[in-house]
Amino acid sequence: MATTMGAPSGDLSESGISTNATVHWNLDNMTLIDLAVERGEGFLSADDALVTETGERTGRSPNDKYIVDESTTNQDVNWGDVNVSTSKEVFDRMKAQVIEYLSARDTLFVQDLYCGSEESEALPIRVINQNAWHNAFARNMFVRPTEEQLKTHEPQFTVYHAPHFEASDGALNSQCFVIVNYAEGEVIIGGTRYAGEIKKSIFSVMNLILPKKGILPMHCSANTNGENTAIFFGLSGTGKTTLSADPKRALIGDDEHGWGSNGVFNFEGGCYAKLINLSEEDEPEIFATTRQKGTVLENIVVDGNGVPDFFDTSKTQNTRGSYPIEAIENRTQDSKGGHPQNVIFLTCDAFGVLPPISRLSDSQAAYHFISGYTAKVAGTEIGVTEPEATFSACFGEPFMPMHPGVYADLLSAKMAEHGSTAWLINTGWSGGSYGVGNRMKIKYTRAMLNAALDGELENVEYVLDERFGFEIPTSCPGVPSDVLIPKQTWSNGDEYDSTADKLAMMFNKNFERYADGVSDEVNAAAPVIN
Repeated sequence: MATTMGAPSGDLSESGISTNATVHWNLDNMTLIDLAVERGEGFLSADDALVTETGERTGRSPNDKYIVDESTTNQDVNWGDVNVSTSKEVFDRMKAQVIEYLSARDTLFVQDLYCGSEESEALPIRVINQNAWHNAFARNMFVRPTEEQLKTHEPQFTVYHAPHFEASDGALNSQCFVIVNYAEGEVIIGGTRYAGEIKKSIFSVMNLILPKKGILPMHCSANTNGENTAIFFGLSGTGKTTLSADPKRALIGDDEHGWGSNGVFNFEGGCYAKLINLSEEDEPEIFATTRQKGTVLENIVVDGNGVPDFFDTSKTQNTRGSYPIEAIENRTQDSKGGHPQNVIFLTCDAFGVLPPISRLSDSQAAYHFISGYTAKVAGTEIGVTEPEATFSACFGEPFMPMHPGVYADLLSAKMAEHGSTAWLINTGWSGGSYGVGNRMKIKYTRAMLNAALDGELENVEYVLDERFGFEIPTSCPGVPSDVLIPKQTWSNGDEYDSTADKLAMMFNKNFERYADGVSDEVNAAAPVIN
């Protein structure tokens, strides 16, 4: 029998694992970090944060993600290049190998947690890890149950995490795999130490469960001042975490939320922030989390004194830090907020074409939500070494099992019901494309965002973008007027027009696959090339 510590009733045999290992159940993250150091999984920085490395895979592995094609959900899944099917036979074969591998370890770590801060919608999960530091990550990132909740916790999904087990199966693309089986309520992960796969697999599960209940799952951050709630859509590296951490507004969460009948609720119990070029001046609250025990730093270079250098990207540009949401002092205590008055679409435009801020009509909001344009930021995925233009439906297509139209219809309905205003904010380049222009200064982006949220852009003059049709303010408090109109920031207007036409054509080409499933009004929101 395994020796269990802090265990609920039962043991890992309920999860199919037969082991004589020491099994640590539901340890707090401080204890887990001490164990990670003791086991040689990482070391402490000068400020006692745990410093770890993920090896070759420093980002998600989208080509190694699969969903089991089975009868209970196969009609709900939008199968294709993103949601790739595999058979139950492959899943069973790989699960058996993962179970055998985990059963042979001398120590395992288990967390019983929830996904979702709205108690009526919270998904009870179990995460079984080979490494203490991954278990600390899971405890940071998901909602931690109270002692009373733990007594009745029964997992509906179990994550079997074997990062050092590498597959050799012809049915898979590589030694790495992330496979979700909805019918069995199970996720198996192997061949990658990148911790983000743990949380994203469960969030993908929520993205299939919740729409059936009329709840919109969102890849977004959210904050509130108590009366005014805002949500921020955007892919990794576009500023969701940075912009939602505002000293004047309480953080609800930084990455995954649901919008239900009572408003917005966080899926997570923590934050997973990109730390590239992090500075105390620009992002004081996030910077402070890196200087405390309980935080896990991934692929961060430290100097001889153990001080992190967030500008050193020699390991990866996708440097990360995970920390419990309690590390952010300025937060909502229940990880919830009201119905959003403002919906923000964040994009990192590598072409330098889109305005730094623009106001969208209802149909434009639906169009740009479905389009999900941004640039893949270097290091976010394997093989991406510099920004690349990409379209990711709903600003999170890899995590959305259903057709984008399902999520877009829910968003449109909720925005209409609650009178939300949509804004598109470009945190990318100005004055030219990547390599020529410069990235928009964060202080300008934050000033524009605050002006929108505070209603200071309601009565200013706007001009229409001739291609994309949205409204661009000609003035904004705290922002030089000459950066608001993108063409005016380019030294060569003809080059701007040529590049803008190129991007507009990319939008139109991408939207062809959705055109038959949306209204005439949404199709008419497409950019126009003169």
